[in-house]
Amino acid sequence: MNSKPSGNLFGLINVLKPPGMTAHDVVAAMRRRLGTKKVGHAGTLDPVACGVLPVAVGGATRLLPYLESGKEYLAEIQFGVSTSTADAEGEVLEALDCAVTAEDLAGVMPRFMGTIQQRPPMVSAVHYQGKRLYELAREGIVIEDIPLRTVTIAELELVRFYPGARPRALVRVACSAGTYIRSLAVDLGAALGVPASLAYLLRTRAGAFRIEDAVTLDEAVTWAPEATYLAHMARREATEAEVQDVSHGRALEAHGEEGQVRVHHGERLLAIYERQGERLIPKTVFAQ
Repeated sequence: MNSKPSGNLFGLINVLKPPGMTAHDVVAAMRRRLGTKKVGHAGTLDPVACGVLPVAVGGATRLLPYLESGKEYLAEIQFGVSTSTADAEGEVLEALDCAVTAEDLAGVMPRFMGTIQQRPPMVSAVHYQGKRLYELAREGIVIEDIPLRTVTIAELELVRFYPGARPRALVRVACSAGTYIRSLAVDLGAALGVPASLAYLLRTRAGAFRIEDAVTLDEAVTWAPEATYLAHMARREATEAEVQDVSHGRALEAHGEEGQVRVHHGERLLAIYERQGERLIPKTVFAQ
């Protein structure tokens, strides 16, 4: 375990979330296993989806806002079928045979690259007039004018195409946080003039956390190396005098660092600072 303040659990775990569990279920399981209530997660995954779910423990929950936010997925899209939830869990609304080909799909995919406008699905956690959309959906209320959101899709690759009367496609998506892959599936179908929905979703990366390093809930707890998930920040080694300054939340003189800086004393993470002018200003100081 890295950066462990005296006697307290502190760190992040790259959990491989199984299908059928909510992110909250995973957090509850880790609370029971580690014997602490202070557990949180980064990047919600729908129950039907599986893959990388970063879980923070103890004071490391305060690191969650500082993690890199990009995501990567493998998604299987079903053409010819639309559902009430835009994924395989919903009620089938329309099912028809369609003549979509791999070439057709490849032809429309570039439209969804870069910065685009996307409408969140009705069963998302987006707030609408004081309620979450999925709460309204449970009440049988359908909102037709859900506000569009700006998202970025950095990469969109057709991995495999399964032809047939109702073809499927496996695509790889690298995108910004807040991107709805269900909405992407529906929009790709609309661009082809056919209904579509998400058949399967696997998150292969969340920020610096990758699926090849993830552990299941049944495996031994493995603490992610801090140097991996905070690698995007400069590292500053505090002097003995600066350790006291940091513990009291005082500013430090900048030594050429830019942006956010993680301040250490040996293996111990003391604080996250941010450069303002010629000084480093404390943003989050960890209890010692």
